[in-house]
Amino acid sequence: MNAYAASALIGAEQAAFICGGVGMSMATCRPGALPNIARATGCKVSSDRRVVTLILAATPGAAALDDVRRTATIAVVFTQPSTHRTLQLKGTDARIVPLEPGDHDLVERYVRAFAADVAAFGFSEAYMRALLAASPDDLVAVEFTIAAAFVQTPGPRAGEALAANA
Repeated sequence: MNAYAASALIGAEQAAFICGGVGMSMATCRPGALPNIARATGCKVSSDRRVVTLILAATPGAAALDDVRRTATIAVVFTQPSTHRTLQLKGTDARIVPLEPGDHDLVERYVRAFAADVAAFGFSEAYMRALLAASPDDLVAVEFTIAAAFVQTPGPRAGEALAANA
């Protein structure tokens, strides 16, 4: 684990938010600054709130996963569609790790929660399940230590760094 700060950069409420029914976009960059993006379908935060683990489908996320292997640099945006509340986390030690028991259930809970949030916009749960579908044997986990955290909700605080949380 990479120790960037004595305190966690996100608080308990923010950890709960990023693990809820929010859109999760993992961005990476390969040498030469060519970006890639992958949608994550599950998130866990360590008990000390310093390490985040994302679950995503390996096949559509192949280029981003290759970037993780090459550079270990990652940025993830977590957005709640119904409110536009957005947090961005960055890391410089991203790595692919084995799935843990319960990760498939975590993905199922995430899909249900995300579908519930976008239902008011006319997206059915069936549509969201199709959009986020992944074979269980195609799922992978990417773990990183939070090196920087930002508020990205549109408005006057957008881009503001989050203060460390004890």
